[in-house]
Amino acid sequence: MTDTDKAASPETTKDRVLIFDTTLRDGEQSPGATMTHDEKLEIAELLDDMGVDIIEAGFPIASEGDFRAVSEIAKNAKSAVICGLARAQLPDIDRCWEAIRHADQPRIHTFIGTSPLHRAIPNLSMDEMAERIHDTVTHARNLCDNVQWSPMDATRTEWDYLCRVVEIAIKAGASTINIPDTVGYTAPRESADLIKRLIETVPGAGDVIFATHCHNDLGMATANALAAVEGGARQVECTINGLGERAGNTALEEVVMAIRTRGDIMPFTTGVETQKLMHISRRVATVSGFAVQFNKAIVGKNAFAHESGIHQDGMLKNAETFEIMRPEDVGLAGTSLPLGKHSGRAALRAKLKDLGVEVGDNQLKDIFVRFKELADRKKEVYDDDILALVTATTDGDLDRLQLINLKVVCGTGGPAEAALEMEIDGKEVSATCSGDGPVDATFKAVRALHPTEAHLQLYQVNAVTEGTDAQATVSVRLEEDGLISTGQSADTDTVVASAKAYIHALNRLLVRRGKTGKDVKEISYKDLH
Repeated sequence: MTDTDKAASPETTKDRVLIFDTTLRDGEQSPGATMTHDEKLEIAELLDDMGVDIIEAGFPIASEGDFRAVSEIAKNAKSAVICGLARAQLPDIDRCWEAIRHADQPRIHTFIGTSPLHRAIPNLSMDEMAERIHDTVTHARNLCDNVQWSPMDATRTEWDYLCRVVEIAIKAGASTINIPDTVGYTAPRESADLIKRLIETVPGAGDVIFATHCHNDLGMATANALAAVEGGARQVECTINGLGERAGNTALEEVVMAIRTRGDIMPFTTGVETQKLMHISRRVATVSGFAVQFNKAIVGKNAFAHESGIHQDGMLKNAETFEIMRPEDVGLAGTSLPLGKHSGRAALRAKLKDLGVEVGDNQLKDIFVRFKELADRKKEVYDDDILALVTATTDGDLDRLQLINLKVVCGTGGPAEAALEMEIDGKEVSATCSGDGPVDATFKAVRALHPTEAHLQLYQVNAVTEGTDAQATVSVRLEEDGLISTGQSADTDTVVASAKAYIHALNRLLVRRGKTGKDVKEISYKDLH
């Protein structure tokens, strides 16, 4: 089925809006959000399984790592269109095609900046740029039946020139025209009007799908995207958790749930299975190292929490008094029923299934061992505790460095001291170091046993649940010679969680360093929409 067929599907009386996810491309451009090869494949599989229509898997010419990831995702995709990004240059387009050609439904997405500010970057006149657009879109169309074209910074491009280049791209063979608000400059009324006018003005516009790609610099990305749909766009480009450079992109979960919840005023539909939103949100947060803010719409920890007495009273009487969506609709359990130390493996597996998490026998065995350890230290183990155990599971090949034991002594009158025992490549070693606080002392002890030039870019602690016995989830981001890795761990002892997260990040850095060394982005992502 083609994209056009999907958009006009007779299965529903509502117009179909295609969901184009760019978490693996634009989302990964967030500084520090670089994902490993296996993580990219995992996220792509989750997106495909969730019903996303198009997955922008990466920017193949950016690095060998990006090329391999896009190629592997293309080979493994089950139902989604797999898209690769390419600048308006023939080598970019050729490299993109090489990466996606094995997909059942490949798409080339090529772009160029068309606003006065962006035209100055390649130093092209209007006519020279128009010629390049014609030549590159034609070249892409000769390689692939499914071509998307974007005029980067479209919302700041002169109207007459925008109409001109959109017409050129359509005539050259583009089947999707994406209108990016690259710097989050537009507003909802303007966003809707721009799409509507283009469809009404440009010859051939009725034969292609118009898309919208909004950034959140002014906090209006989702509103602008939905307004563009009102104006006639039938594809929304978005990311999980709104991940993306600067203030991020339109959040996929917000668009999908807004359309689902307000069907009375937005007669549209998507193919996304919304019950899988929470699981993929948490997984993207883990692998990217970007925690979801508590009050984030749809997937934030507090999105379905009620503390006000009036609100609680209303919820007890009728949930619809203060909830416009059911928690179950986004993949949350309706209630958070705790397990305890007497719960068995079958109960844990059932709870994980209720939470939308499927695990294999070996992974369940590992989670169960740590669940029992946690249950011995906590009175009650809640849903969020269990999910923290799942997301903190160490990757199978990241075991060169392992924590054996940690003892920290600290007082009010002097420095803290950390006595650390580790296993490095099968050998047990130990060190004792002092530092400005227990975490600093612990990290110094790790570096004493495993010297590294990696710089600590992020250290973040979040409480998983409430109470003095709550688990702390610690995220650590390291950078070394352009390579970035993140580590995460959860424990009722914040210092232990910190040590495990730091070691996890170092292990991932070793894995990345041990590959080709080309996973670092080799060309600048500057000014990509």
